Amino acid sequence: MPFVRVGSVSDLPPESVREVAIGENLYAICHAGGKITALSGVCLHRGGPLGQGQVRDGYVICPWHAWGFHCETGENDYDSSKKVTTYPVKVEGGDILLQLP
Repeated sequence: MPFVRVGSVSDLPPESVREVAIGENLYAICHAGGKITALSGVCLHRGGPLGQGQVRDGYVICPWHAWGFHCETGENDYDSSKKVTTYPVKVEGGDILLQLP
C-alpha cells in the first residue's frame, strides 16, 4: 500500500487536526501528544467532518455534535466499542505521509 504526502509537520501545529481529501475519502490528520496520526475523517454519529474539529486531551472532537475519538486508537470517548478507522502515518524530512488502504 502506497504512502502519499498529505502535508508538512510545520503546517500542523501541536494539538491540532487538519482535514485531507484524497479522491472521495476524507482523513483527519492529528498532531496530539507529540505524535502525528490519521483517522477516518467521517464521524460515526452523523457523518460530521472530524478533520474540521479540534484536538482536546488526545481526542479529535467532531464540530457537529462533539463526539470525540482518540487520535491514536480511533476509539470513541464514551464507548470504546465504537471506533473510526485509523491509518498508518510516517514523517520523513518534515513531510507527513499517509498510507492509503
